[in-house]
Amino acid sequence: MTPPTNPLSPTTPGRRAVLALTAAAAVTASVPAARAATPPLPRPRPRPLPDGPLTAARALAELRAGNARYAALRQIHPHEDAARRAAVAVSQHPFALVLGCVDSRVPPELLFDQGLGDLLGIRSAGQALDEAVLGSIQFGVEELGVPLVLVLGHERCGAATAAVEYVRTGRPVEGHLARVVEDIAPAARAARDLPGDWVENTVRANVARIRRRLARDEAFAKAQIVGARFDLDTGKVAFHPS
Repeated sequence: MTPPTNPLSPTTPGRRAVLALTAAAAVTASVPAARAATPPLPRPRPRPLPDGPLTAARALAELRAGNARYAALRQIHPHEDAARRAAVAVSQHPFALVLGCVDSRVPPELLFDQGLGDLLGIRSAGQALDEAVLGSIQFGVEELGVPLVLVLGHERCGAATAAVEYVRTGRPVEGHLARVVEDIAPAARAARDLPGDWVENTVRANVARIRRRLARDEAFAKAQIVGARFDLDTGKVAFHPS
């Protein structure tokens, strides 16, 4: 006759299952403790920013290359990783300053395929200049050593359209927008009799007028001032260095 099975014997199937479950539970319970005992990984040290364009010519070449990627839908989206974020957290060295319009379709970092710390962006409706804008440009040129200032107008600019309407009708503009329209109005008047679309000609005349004004200002003498126009349809930027 077969002797009765001892349920506590380590050789019985039931006992082996209990031991296996107990061991598994012990291993599982030890994982959080082991993780807690492991010291956290050190934070990456901010690394020096890579050598960027240090001259106006190199900065302009980088903007051209970035816009070519954007227009062709071949963006590389540079300088968006954790290392770059850590680096620019301690210092900034933008290689160009872009004075653009507030239009939501004209964000400089996207148009030129740049990332954190690459561009110093200043935006106002129709690139209108006031003391705050001029002071901000001076900060970029004198304090940050930006070698290139790009005045960026764009196709179908609403501020330019408002300025053309103001010059055409003579009706005053109410509120704070009046300051913007009055700033662009000289360009609209200069473009009134030019062939082609009045608003488009105003956009171009406004960029040229702002570029000339900045180029005459000694506060920006250390930087090259360049004008440009962004085409909403193609995504391309046409540069006008002079």
